[in-house]
Amino acid sequence: MKHLFTLKKYFYRHRFLLALGMAFTITANFFKVYSIPLIEQVINNIKTALANRPNNQESLFKSEVYEILTIFLIFYLGFSILSGLLTFMMRQTIIVVSRKIEYDLKKEIFAQYQRLDLAFFKQNKTGDLMSRITEDVSRVREFAGPALMYSVNLISMIFICTHLMYSQHKMLTIIALIPLPILSIVIYLIEDYINKNAKILQEKLSKLTSIAQEVYSGIRVVKGFVQEKTFYKIFDDEANAYKAQAIKIARIDSFYSIIWTGIISLSTIVTVYYSNKFLIKDEINAAQIISFVMYVNLLSFPITALGWVATMTQRGDASIQRINEFLQIKSTLQNSGAAISIPAGRIQFEGVSFTYPETGIKALDNVSFDIPAGQSWAIVGKTGCGKSTLAELMMRLYDPNKGKILIDGQAIAQFEIGQYRQQIGYVPQDVFLFSDTVANNIGFGAKEYNLNAIKNAAEKASISHEIEGFPNQYETVVCERGVTLSGGQKQRISIARAFMIEPKILILDDCLSAVDVTTEQRIVQNLKDVFENKTTITITHRIFSNFQFDNILVMKDGAIAEQGSHEALLELNGIYSELYALQENKSSEAVNQSL
Repeated sequence: MKHLFTLKKYFYRHRFLLALGMAFTITANFFKVYSIPLIEQVINNIKTALANRPNNQESLFKSEVYEILTIFLIFYLGFSILSGLLTFMMRQTIIVVSRKIEYDLKKEIFAQYQRLDLAFFKQNKTGDLMSRITEDVSRVREFAGPALMYSVNLISMIFICTHLMYSQHKMLTIIALIPLPILSIVIYLIEDYINKNAKILQEKLSKLTSIAQEVYSGIRVVKGFVQEKTFYKIFDDEANAYKAQAIKIARIDSFYSIIWTGIISLSTIVTVYYSNKFLIKDEINAAQIISFVMYVNLLSFPITALGWVATMTQRGDASIQRINEFLQIKSTLQNSGAAISIPAGRIQFEGVSFTYPETGIKALDNVSFDIPAGQSWAIVGKTGCGKSTLAELMMRLYDPNKGKILIDGQAIAQFEIGQYRQQIGYVPQDVFLFSDTVANNIGFGAKEYNLNAIKNAAEKASISHEIEGFPNQYETVVCERGVTLSGGQKQRISIARAFMIEPKILILDDCLSAVDVTTEQRIVQNLKDVFENKTTITITHRIFSNFQFDNILVMKDGAIAEQGSHEALLELNGIYSELYALQENKSSEAVNQSL
């Protein structure tokens, strides 16, 4: 249970409600148990009345018995109502505390996920992250709720029952209780076996879910290559393996009722058998025998719950350990900077080198350049040359292994991360749209916005005409990841999103790869107005000959191979010239094919 001690801060936070729940549990058990001495008392009273019954006064005897039973029923009914009400309040407090702890844990985990850097998410599977915030938290809740409730119920019930039993007959108490710990141990062993098989079942379920998620996400590719039957076969095999494991657990679970009934019956038989011997010796009376049997039956569920408590505690301990592993991870990006505004937007790279921690691939090697504020630069190069890495470092999604990145002469590590990123418009290569309206997707990064501002941003991104053709225009809901839109539409909505925040620095990472030439020319023309008074970096593998950049960097193998203006780079007859010639040849071929 060493890992579960980390939950003490949550229990302390809800200590008053928890203490109230424990008080309700103990009091409920008091009324539940003390209804048995009432039964014992009424039996003894009727027995006494029967022994003292006067001759030829049957009506008086019946009247006395009626009075005894009436008083008993009033008290018994009162005790039952109070016990039921307090049991209800017990669940409304302890179980509510467990739900509050579940809520607190999920909030803390989600906040931790948002604090962690990009490398963390590349190194961990999404399914595992989801499992920790759902399955693991649920198991911790089971410990904080049902396990704790059963524990308090067990301790108080055993204490009250054994006290009453022991006060009547010591030896019979010991004999009557001997089978019950056996029941608890057997239940624990079954639960432990089920728990081990449940882990296997959970792994099979995760695999099944991953296959389904992958097929749903890549349904276009699956259909395009006619692989429906292949994936159906894979899914069917995994589903059958999951079914077989689930049936195995169900069969094991079916032993519960048999074992429960058998051991409780055994305990009752043992109690009755030995109480008969003590009755002959006049050490116990008939009413006490009945009460002993009732005590044993009353203790059967709490004792059985001990096995469940042990299992839930084990599961909770393993789950909180997995949760703590994530909660203790520190982001490699230290956010100790001050909330400083970017005054102009000058960008400097001084001997920057970077290797991706999740893969060990060296992406940049001693890169240095200086972009004056307000200028527009392009970064071009073949795939894998390090272009997008420059953007990720500028956004401080990673920190360089070597060298410095400065904004207006100040290291970006000195800026508060959130404040710093809010001043940069970033259109990533991998476009992501939320399941929300088009308007909310465009206005996503802006603190405040109105429809006119959204329309203006969409106009600059050359997407307004198409949005106005949607059924609900800007209120059209974009499906998950924007699957209902074309690649070019998603890219332009993402560009409009970056325009909305009116950034000091604008980074466009290959954001026009999915648009046609005509649309590209319109966007490029609009960019001339957008780029005014902003430091802009356009990362691309295509060359925009119709746009005049202040400088162009040509990347190769993580280093700057060439730089200069479009005309100067063509005269060098190097990498840039080769890329341009290749692009022109493809354009000519496309024109010839269309003719």
